[in-house]
Amino acid sequence: MRLVLLALRLLCLACLWPVTLLNNRYPSRRRNKEVVHLERQSKIKYEGRIDHRIKKQDSTKTLMIKTEQLLRIEDHDFAMRPGIGGAAIPVGIDVQVESIDSISEVNMDFTMTLYLRHYWQDERLSFPSGNNMSRTFDARLVKKIWVPDVFFVHSKRSFIHDTTMENIMLRVWPDGNILYSVRITVTAQCPMDFSSFPLDTQSCSLELESYAYNEKDLMLYWKNGNDSLRTDEIVLAQFFIEEFHPASGLAYYSSTGCYNRLFINFILRRHFFFFMLQTYFPTMLMVLLSWVSFWIDRRAVPARVSLGITTVLTMSTIITGVSASMPQVSYVKAVDIYLWASFLFVFLSVIEYAAVNYLTTLNEMKRRKEGKPPSFDATQTMAFDGYYHEADIELTDFSSMPTMAVDPPNFPSDPAADPAPMVGTRLWKRRPVRDYIDLVISNSYMIDSYSRIGFPLAYLLFNIIYWSVYS
Repeated sequence: MRLVLLALRLLCLACLWPVTLLNNRYPSRRRNKEVVHLERQSKIKYEGRIDHRIKKQDSTKTLMIKTEQLLRIEDHDFAMRPGIGGAAIPVGIDVQVESIDSISEVNMDFTMTLYLRHYWQDERLSFPSGNNMSRTFDARLVKKIWVPDVFFVHSKRSFIHDTTMENIMLRVWPDGNILYSVRITVTAQCPMDFSSFPLDTQSCSLELESYAYNEKDLMLYWKNGNDSLRTDEIVLAQFFIEEFHPASGLAYYSSTGCYNRLFINFILRRHFFFFMLQTYFPTMLMVLLSWVSFWIDRRAVPARVSLGITTVLTMSTIITGVSASMPQVSYVKAVDIYLWASFLFVFLSVIEYAAVNYLTTLNEMKRRKEGKPPSFDATQTMAFDGYYHEADIELTDFSSMPTMAVDPPNFPSDPAADPAPMVGTRLWKRRPVRDYIDLVISNSYMIDSYSRIGFPLAYLLFNIIYWSVYS
């Protein structure tokens, strides 16, 4: 019996041995069958959710294919403008100025950030639509179609913003109307006239023009007239924007013909208060400070000379600072007139003291030669350096001075006794120039007295004329 059971076991092992070998040789088939079985079970259990995901992916792919086919981009040559060979294609322009970033007087330019929008119609991009809804695209589609080649005339540098993507928008309507918008920062030239600086008003313009297409192929125009130019609230540090207005014209080139040109004109009026604090007030104070020397004793040489030299050097520093921040123009500016006129007043105050000191020295030498006592006492001598110099004062002996006889006054006894002047007789005699010179030398201290009045009146008159002309 045991032998029979052992024989049956061996027979069963012999039957199962080929099946085991096949399973070990092809294990992936068994796994695939298990995966298929599991997928069938999960599909039966989650049939709705899987179908929804599959439909969503398929619809996205189908939409992309329909968009490319809808615009028929591959069917046309977009290297050519719309309506080639026919009339000029009209391109409307609409500009919104975002900011004026900087205005440089030294480089004579300005930097502006703006939204530039183009409007035109290209029937090659028309597509059927039941609800007349437009479709919006980014810069990737712009590179595949024709767009106007507008550039900025007299621009030094410009760029399209690309954070986080290129700031370009393309919107297409079913009838082929297109809106192409781009955000640009441009630095352009602005010729400036500084003859009235800093009381000046500058007029700048940004000019737009097609580079390749002249007026026979492309017609640029402001889409909404004067309302085509819009601005945000712009605040500048040194300027106040008085006016923004669009304009248009034609630019002629001898080799290529006439081109439509659009202008963005704006007028800038400079804020004056900054220059009043930084330039004009310090200049006025230096001129007033130079007049203090008129009230200092004319023999206080160190005090008056140091004061005059200090004011002259300060005026030179102010003039140098203003010139360094301005372009090197060949004409005279308003600020130059004021600074150099004030410098002249300061310089004349130094020259005035040199004249007073020189005439005082001549007067003293003349009195010494004539044997007269000096015209100053011990207190005036102390004004030189603060010390009393008794030896410097010449004391004249009164016994050696000549006595002067006092004659009794002669009163006319009878007015009729005096002979009447003859007809044609000159009653006065013109004094020679030498007498006037001697009078000025002997009264040199009067120059300071007249300067105390003459200098302020002359400077006041200059300010009245200056501000009335330039303001």
